[in-house]
Parts: sequence; structure tokens; C-alpha cells
Amino acid sequence: MHAFANHVPAVVLRLDRNPFHHGTLGAVRSLGRKGVEVHAVVEAGGGPMGRSRYLHAVHPGPPGGLDPETPEALLECLTGVSERIGRPAVLIAMDDLSAIAVSRVAPMLRERFRIPHQPDNLPARVADKAELSRLCARWGVPHPQTVVPASGAEAAEAAWRLGLPVVAKWSRPWLLPAGADGLRSTTLVHTTAEARRLYERSAEAGSRLLLQRFLPAGPDTDWFFHGAFTRGGHPLLVGSGRKELSWPVRTGLTAVGRWLPDPAVEEAALRLAEHLGYEGILDLDFRRDERGVFRLVDFNPRPGAQFRLFADAAGLDVVQAMYLDLTGQRVPQASGGAGRVFVAENYALLAAVRGRTLPRRRPAADTASPKPGPAPERGRVEAAWFASDDLRPFLAMLAAFLGRGAAKGVRVLRGVPAQGRRTARAVVRTPRQRGRERSGVTSAVSCPRPPGASAEPDELVTR
Repeated sequence: MHAFANHVPAVVLRLDRNPFHHGTLGAVRSLGRKGVEVHAVVEAGGGPMGRSRYLHAVHPGPPGGLDPETPEALLECLTGVSERIGRPAVLIAMDDLSAIAVSRVAPMLRERFRIPHQPDNLPARVADKAELSRLCARWGVPHPQTVVPASGAEAAEAAWRLGLPVVAKWSRPWLLPAGADGLRSTTLVHTTAEARRLYERSAEAGSRLLLQRFLPAGPDTDWFFHGAFTRGGHPLLVGSGRKELSWPVRTGLTAVGRWLPDPAVEEAALRLAEHLGYEGILDLDFRRDERGVFRLVDFNPRPGAQFRLFADAAGLDVVQAMYLDLTGQRVPQASGGAGRVFVAENYALLAAVRGRTLPRRRPAADTASPKPGPAPERGRVEAAWFASDDLRPFLAMLAAFLGRGAAKGVRVLRGVPAQGRRTARAVVRTPRQRGRERSGVTSAVSCPRPPGASAEPDELVTR
């Protein structure tokens, strides 16, 4: 067990309004269990995370939200939080918007917070999907074939040339206007006319449209890499893993993930971090193509929601490693951990029900890469929400999630005409269901979608 001087408080910041963001809870627990005084700047009340015994205080974010291009409101908010805490604290951004905004006000916060040094607007550059494509080409990191069209006609031509369907992305998704009809960060485009129409909404989206060759999802295709880095892109703690289940199915965040070291994933990630001189925490998403090449599809300049998957035998993870480094403490060498499994209980259940299958064990030759290798070490399961020493967030999540699903089911039922409901029952009812109907017992099952997730099939949406 490594020593941990916990004299410096920590502030976790999340501007994305998602009460079910289990990554924020993971950071609170990770540092709180080490005796660190943990504060959170999140939505009012903090959602289920706000019930954690390891959270010292919840502070509201900037009133009325935040425009990432003018982050003065965040500067004022964090200055107020610092004054209430009364001493310097480590600041950890938990979502892309927070990381981008913090990097822009960091020079004014240096005396109040300990923040990774990320000059030249680095978080916005790597989160910009068009810029990431350019950086990958420059440094030889495999990336899906990408075109940034300059007109609607070019968009239609590029879609045809890449081979339909293609993946359409807005280069700076954090600029998308809230509630814009049909504008998602990532969309699967099936026709050239769709590509043209999307391009014509570039001004509304606030950033450039890019088109990428579609890489189909399948068993063992979706991988990720998490790392904490100190000055000069030197790694403190890193790990690669594979999505076993995602929600929405095949397209979304990690519902079940396994820590599986893969040399190709790790080499590409470490090379990119070294070239960037990256300091801080990052979360990268890869998809393996039909030739077995791992292609980088997303760069998130903050901890991934499943970062606790990569905790070593002593519990050291990327958040703890960053805290130790920013407070001038030695970060110990990681020991063990490969084979661990991470489960986000709410999304894993939905993914298993929707996919009608749980992740199955595969032969040793199919566990990490196309090349044969040893079977992965079997490790313990890390739950996103359940913890025997901190039950209240799990219970609050369960109540909120079930309540949300029930409310959605009621709305759906109310929207179906009575005649339609009678017809549906007549088609699918069984003798047992007829008996339940006669006794007045009915049931409804609803599968709520996580905030911000897309309904498009086989597109890659990461968190």
C-alpha cells in the first residue's frame, strides 16, 4: 500500500449535466478513501454522487451553464469555490467541456488550484476531431480515413467515395446548440443527400463537418486506453482495455469493460502523448478494423467514466496518480491489475437485456488481438455504483433510474391510442398474460437512454 499525504483538498469539476455520470463518483471515492477532502462542482445537488460519504461538499456550477468560448463565468465560479475552501486544491476536470474551459482560465487560477500544464489550448485541440485527424496523420497513428469537405457538393462526393454508410462528426461537438433538431455529435449517414444536408447546417452546428469511413462494430472491435502523464508526456499509470458490453448496444459508453494489455493500442497511445508532451489524464477510444488495425477514433482530455478499471493491486488509479504528481509526491510503480472487469450496473443490465446476451468468455487466442497469446489474468470486478462502504449513491441511482424508466413507460403508454393498445395485446398475449389481464395486473419495461447518447445504429459514441 503506497503512502498518501492527503493535506491538499481536491475539486472534481463536471459541467456536463448528467446525474448518472459514474466517473465523477469514482473520482470522489478514489480520493476520499485516501483521506483527501473532496469537493465537487456539478449540477445542483450532485445527483446520486452527492450522497457519497466521501464527498465533503457540493458547489453549484456557473449559473445558467457555460459558453466554452467565453469561460469567464467558470473563472468566477472556481474563484468562489477556492475562497470557500480556504486553501489551494487539486482541480480535476471530469468532462471535455470542463477540461477545455479550465485550460483557458488556468493562468488565472494557478495560485488557487494545482492543474496539469496544458498550454496552447491543448484540450480543445485534441478534442477537435478534425485537428485530431491531422495530428494522427502527422505522427503515424492509425485513424479512420477522414475528409473535411469545403462545400455541400464536396460532402456528397466524399460520402460516395468513402463508401456509404459513412460516419459524420462535428469537429467541436461541445459547440452544438442545446436541443438542436437532428444535430448530434456523431451520425451515421446513409445517402449523399444526407451528407449534403448536414454540411449545410455547419453554421448552426458551430464547427466543421467531417466524414469518416465507417468501421463496423463487432466482437472485440472497441478498445480504450487510459493514462495519467506528467511533464513531457511521461507516463505515470496507463492501461488498455476492451468493451465487452456498451449502452446503447454496439454504439455507446462502456457498460462492461475488461483490462487487457495490448501492445498496438498502448504503443499508439504512448506515441501520441509523447509527441504532444501531454500532461494530465486522457481517455482514448480505438476501433479495430477488418484488417486488425487499431484506429484511434476519439481523444478525451480527461478521465474516462470507467477509469477505476485501471486500478492496480494497491488501488492506485489515474486520478490518484495525478493527485500525487500535482502535490509533489512520488507516484509508485503500478503492480498488477490486468484482467479486472468494470461494470456500470444500470447500463450493463440494459445492454444485456437489449442484446439478449451477456459477455461470453472467448478462447485465449481471441482475448486481446488477432495474434495468439496467453489467457488474460482473471481479476476482481469493479462496480461503478455499488460499494459496501458507500451504499447511498447506489440506492439513489437505483431509485432515480427506475423512476425515470417508469415515467418514460407511462409517457409511451399515454401516447398510444386505446385501439392500438388493444390490438397490441391481442397480438402478443399468452395464456399467462390473459390471466394477468383478468386480474388487473399489468407491467411495462422501459430502457432509458443515457443523457447525450445517440440512437443511430453502429455509430461510435464514447464517454
